[in-house]
Amino acid sequence: MRDEQVDELSQEVMRLRKENELLRQKMDLLIRRMFGRKSEQLDERQLELLLGALDKMSSPPASGMAAIPEAVTARRKPSSRQPRCPDNLPVETEVIDPAPVTGNPHAFRQIGEEVSEQLDYEPGRFLRRRTVRRVWVKRGDMDAAPIIAPLPPKLLERGILAPGLLAHVLVSKYSDHLPLFRQQRIFEERYDVCLPRQTLARGVELAAGWLEPIVKEIMREQMAGGYVQIDETPVKYLSPGQGQTSQGYFWAVNVPGADTVYHWTDGRGHEHLLDILPESYKGTVQCDGYGAYRTMLKKRPGVELAGCWAHVRRKFHEAFEQKEATGRTGWILRQIAHLYAIERRLRESRAGPKLREAFRVAESRPILTRLKQLLITLQPQHRPQSLTGKAISYALGQWELLDVYVEKGRLEIDNNLVENAIRPTALGRKNWLFIGAEDAGWRSAAIYSIIQSCRTHGVEPYAYIKDVLTRLPAMTNHQVSTITPKAWAKSIRTPLGLAS
Repeated sequence: MRDEQVDELSQEVMRLRKENELLRQKMDLLIRRMFGRKSEQLDERQLELLLGALDKMSSPPASGMAAIPEAVTARRKPSSRQPRCPDNLPVETEVIDPAPVTGNPHAFRQIGEEVSEQLDYEPGRFLRRRTVRRVWVKRGDMDAAPIIAPLPPKLLERGILAPGLLAHVLVSKYSDHLPLFRQQRIFEERYDVCLPRQTLARGVELAAGWLEPIVKEIMREQMAGGYVQIDETPVKYLSPGQGQTSQGYFWAVNVPGADTVYHWTDGRGHEHLLDILPESYKGTVQCDGYGAYRTMLKKRPGVELAGCWAHVRRKFHEAFEQKEATGRTGWILRQIAHLYAIERRLRESRAGPKLREAFRVAESRPILTRLKQLLITLQPQHRPQSLTGKAISYALGQWELLDVYVEKGRLEIDNNLVENAIRPTALGRKNWLFIGAEDAGWRSAAIYSIIQSCRTHGVEPYAYIKDVLTRLPAMTNHQVSTITPKAWAKSIRTPLGLAS
């Protein structure tokens, strides 16, 4: 009886030790995520030391990449450094002459000059934009009715916020991450202009309503392309009457090299994906391993999913950082690094989809085959709850989706572009903490979409928003396609008379 108790206690001790080890790993990982560096780059010398004899298992990257032509491997020249003082800035010149010269200028002759420059700044200014419509009567016809010019179309009749001020408020909140209450304080303290926060909030709602047709036009162009990347991030919103916040989500839909559109939902289920992707959409959706995407396929048979190698690399990197099976996880990370090296060279050479597909089949496919075989072999050797076990299970569970990009040249290897597009919302969230009521989420989503699209096409957001808010009241829905950020950027860069 005593021996049985000892065995039971020994098994309980072993179980507690394993549980303690897993809890320590989770705690260390949480601390590293909060306070450690976020980069997933590895020191090549560290890998060489850890891998040792395993180097024979992997082909060196040079042998695989030697087959890539010089045109593909050539690196672009680094861009020249921007001048400290741009040439297109207005110049204010101050001429300083010595006192003897100013006292008797006719007695001196100038033989040269020395010029020094500083970069200066003047704060913005408020102004009252007054529209005067004069009333006229016809001479000699006293019975004729007076005439007056019609009032130009406006965003809101008798509204006090002009397009320029609205554009400034939107850019300050959604690009510079200044909450409305801070803007209100800045206006009062620095400019002696009192604009209540409620007035600014109504202005944001007004502008978002006018910009919404542009966002829908961008969405239409996105879905017509047949390839999008999707990711989501949580955002808190205020629950009216309860004094508490609930959690909603911004879904970012991105087309690599093109526009990003944000969608607001109050949940994270697959039904929200069905609202984002129209029934007519047929193409590829690149995403992470969240189960809602697979569930969504039942209602969208024309959609194909593609996986993200960055998420796989992240999980093995976490195991590597925790010193868990470093030799094996290090070898796996090296194989993933080979995949990314191929993508980097193809990207730097501006290779097209056909060339990308050809080199992926020739160079990436053998690496993937070798990697999958190793993962299948290693899976029984690691506890499912360990970091390495979780990473292996995730990779094998997603393998069918991770392999899609090889034979589709237009696809990216990972979802990093759409994750980068989410970052502005995360920065703003740290400043304004939560958005208003649930039905206010669409406003933020629409304005974020416009500003991110401006960045993508190299358009200054303030200039664009001010211009379109000025023009929209006089336009029809059929003209919206001519003022998307993409079309707007093309119009200002194309000389008159040379438009294609």
